[in-house]
This record gives sequence, C-alpha cells and structure tokens, in this order.
Amino acid sequence: MAAHILEVEGLGKRFGGFVALDGIDLTVEPGERVGLIGPNGSGKSTLVNCLAGTLVNETGTVRFEERDLEGLRAHERTRLGLARSFQLPRPFVSMSVADNIRVPLLYTVGARSGTALAAAETTERCGELLALVGLRDKADQHPGDLTQVEMRKLELARAMAAEPKLLIADEAMAGLSHSEVTDIIALLIRLNERGITVILIEHIMRAVMSFSQRLVVLVSGRKIADGPPDEVIRDPEVEKAYLGQ
Repeated sequence: MAAHILEVEGLGKRFGGFVALDGIDLTVEPGERVGLIGPNGSGKSTLVNCLAGTLVNETGTVRFEERDLEGLRAHERTRLGLARSFQLPRPFVSMSVADNIRVPLLYTVGARSGTALAAAETTERCGELLALVGLRDKADQHPGDLTQVEMRKLELARAMAAEPKLLIADEAMAGLSHSEVTDIIALLIRLNERGITVILIEHIMRAVMSFSQRLVVLVSGRKIADGPPDEVIRDPEVEKAYLGQ
C-alpha cells in the first residue's frame, strides 16, 4: 500500500486566545481529489497556511511524503512538491503572462534540480503550461488584460509551474459564472489526471461535489466530518453547522 502523500496529526494553531485549529488529523493519498469545506472562520485558510508554511503551527505535525516539514519555510515546501494557489490571484502585474510562468520555473524547478533550466527548455515548458490552461494565445499580454476566469487559470498555471506533487487550490472559482466554474473544475480534473494530488478549498457546493472523491469539513477549528461526499453532506452535524438545515 502506498504511503500517504500528506499526513497531518494533532495540528493546532492559536491567535492570542482564539483557537483557529484544534487538533486536526488528516491524511491524503497520492492522486486523490479531496474537497475541504466549512463556513467562514472555520479554519480552512489557517490550515492551508500551516501546510504551506506561511504560518507556523504550535502543536502537531505535518508530514509530506513521510518527511516532517517542521522548520521548513514556504519556498522550501514548494520545492519539495507541495504547492498552493491563492484565493486572490497574485500575478506579477508588470510582467507578461509568460514571464509569470517563467519565474516559478526558474526559481522552483531549477533550484530543485540544482541546475539552471536552459532558455529553450523554460520557453517550451512555459508554452505547455499555458496551453494546458488555455492561455497560450495570451502569453505576451499582461495580467491586467485578462478576464477574471483567465486570471484564475493563470494563478493555477503559476502553481503548476513548480511541478507539484500536491496542489492546494484555494477558492479557485470564487466570483465566477456557472460556465466558468465548470471550466475550472474540468481544468483541475485534467491536472489530477496528470498525477497531481489536489486539495480543493471551495464554497461552491456544486463544484466541490462534482470534483471531490472525499470531503473534509471544518467547523470552528475542528474536523467534524471526513468521508465520501454523499455521506458527508447528509451528516446531521454538517447540515446543522455548515448547510444550516
């Protein structure tokens, strides 16, 4: 049996007297598609930040491919293969779309291998990623010229440029239309089919249910459910705390 790609045990995080995460246990298998949901203030973003290394948890452990990540900063975790996209896209606005992809290629993939990527290889990989997300014809434009859904695709492409084994997609569909949500779901499934494990944090239940093989629910910093999506959404505690039924 393959080892877990991600193991979280007893994860705890406080902000002063406020308990943001209270003993979170979570495992993710290689190649799995996991949906992470919960109401605002449930701890989803704090959990993602602790996994990615932008916050430091006070208790518990995070292991990625059986390696303890304690003390590793965000860029070091990215180089190991744990990448995340952001709820609000953060492109380099003064750079072209293509150069926004070249930066993580050079400073993550190149740094991981210890050998700088040749210019031709960087250009080729950049083109492949932009084609994957449907932005190849926008390569020479600037992020400010893109539509909202194209910005979301660029954000995902920037995360994918780090060649992750695990991608955490943080609300990649917020503010999008019905058809645009469908487009992003299809893109995330394509990424997963390429061998990328994906954790999707999302409020749009249609997207979560159609994408996820397993659903995890956080409420008030605690994990209250973890299992097949159809079973989880019928859990009385989930209905009460998250769906308001």
